[in-house]
Amino acid sequence: METGAGGGPLVGFIVGVTAARRREELVALLQGLGAEVVDVPTVRIVEPGEDPVLRRATERVLERRLDYVVATTGVGWRGWFGAAEGWGRGPRLLAACRAAVLVGRGPKATAAVRAYGLREVYSPGSDAGDELLAWLLARDLRGRRIAVQEHGVPSTGLTDALRERGAEVLELPVYRWGPAEDPGAVRRLVEQTARRELHALTFTSAPAIGAFLDVADELGRRAEALAALRADVLPVCIGPVCARPFAEQGVDAVWPERGRLGSLVRTIAETLPARARREPDTGTER
Repeated sequence: METGAGGGPLVGFIVGVTAARRREELVALLQGLGAEVVDVPTVRIVEPGEDPVLRRATERVLERRLDYVVATTGVGWRGWFGAAEGWGRGPRLLAACRAAVLVGRGPKATAAVRAYGLREVYSPGSDAGDELLAWLLARDLRGRRIAVQEHGVPSTGLTDALRERGAEVLELPVYRWGPAEDPGAVRRLVEQTARRELHALTFTSAPAIGAFLDVADELGRRAEALAALRADVLPVCIGPVCARPFAEQGVDAVWPERGRLGSLVRTIAETLPARARREPDTGTER
C-alpha cells in the first residue's frame, strides 16, 4: 500500500488499482491527487516474445499463404512483429502480410501497419469493430485464410462471424492475460472490498474484473464483494467494454468519456468527493 501526500481532491480516499499495464502511471496520478492507493494487479501480461502460444500461432500463420490480415491494435501489432523478429521470423512475417489484403481497425492500428512499410487496403475512421467486420463480410470468404491479431482478449465476435462465412481464421493472441503474480495480494484485495475498506476500485481491462471475481468465488466472498461494489465501493472502469462483466452482475460501474488513464483519474476525482464518504465502513457520515 502506498499513501498519497499533500493536498488534493482525493485526500482521505482509498483507491484500489488492479491494472497490470501502465500501473505505475495510474498509481502516480492518483497519489498526485492525494489518494491512498492499494496497488494489486489481478492479472499479469504475458509478453509476446516469451509467449509460446503466440509463437505457435505465428508458425501456423507462416505455413501457407494468407488472404487477409487484420490488425486490431497498434500496440498489439508492434508487439507481434517485435516478437517475430526476436524469433528470427520477422522477414517471413513481413512478406506474408505484404502478399495479403491488410485491414486495420482504426487509426492506431493503421499507423502501426504503415510503420512496418505495409499499406492497409481498408480501415474505418474509428476503433469500432463493427465497420471493419461489415467490410470483411461483404467479401466472399469461403476458404480464405485470415490472420487476426488480437490484444489481451479473444476477438470472438469477429472471428466467429468470419468462420460462419467459411473462412479459416488464425488467431494471434498478443499480450495475453495470465494469473496474478501475487495471488495472496488479490485475495486480500477481495477481502478489503467485501469489508468495504476501499472507496473505489479501478479496472483497465475486462479480464482483470474476471480474475477478481474468480478469486472472490474461491473465497466464498463473491456476493459480499458485489454488494459492496453496488453500494459503498465505487467501481471505475476505463470504458464500457471493460465494464461489461460488472454490468452482467448488476453492478453499475462508472467510466470516462475517453478511455485514457488521465480521464479515468479525473472521473474518480470528480465522483468520490461528491459521494462525500471519507471513512469506509465505519458508520461515519457520508
